Amino acid sequence: MHPNPTFRWEDREAMRAFVGQLGFGALFAATPDGPRVAHIPVVWLDESTLGLHVARGNGIARHLDGATALFTAHGPDAYVSPDWYGMGPDEVPTWNYVAVELEGRMVRMERDALVAQVDALSHEQERRLAPKPEWTRAKTDPAKVEKMLGAIIGFRLEVQAWRGTRKLGQNKPESARLAAADALEAQGRRAIAHWMRNPE
Repeated sequence: MHPNPTFRWEDREAMRAFVGQLGFGALFAATPDGPRVAHIPVVWLDESTLGLHVARGNGIARHLDGATALFTAHGPDAYVSPDWYGMGPDEVPTWNYVAVELEGRMVRMERDALVAQVDALSHEQERRLAPKPEWTRAKTDPAKVEKMLGAIIGFRLEVQAWRGTRKLGQNKPESARLAAADALEAQGRRAIAHWMRNPE
């Protein structure tokens, strides 16, 4: 995470909501084969436990149970031109972004917990598609479901450390930060512009 404390994000509930809204990120772990990463969907199982699954054939899968892993969720980001600040020639380019890192212990799930995790993940995403009728496992041939379940391994990430960064130009005067947000919105970068206008 960014070392400047100005950009440090410590609101755990806000970080939890951010990760839940994204629902996707990257899981990193050290393995005997070297560092590995899996790009995966996630769902909160409780206040500090992420549920996830990885393909059985993924090189990271056999090394996760009991390991310490790092999950990262990346929000909007954008290059920021120093010209946009209107502050003169001594400014330099930067990159603004929002990100959360969650570090913790990985615990392999038994089959019933994996099924519940897949159902919870589907429900979380399907409810956002309303008024479309919700897809559930019951709509699929049970044999197909069993085959798919056999191809994945479920895990819980028991989060022990939360680290967040909101690098949004808080180190600039408000007028400069808002001017850069306006320029980014004009470039079609609405999401990061919104965060820059609301950095707290």
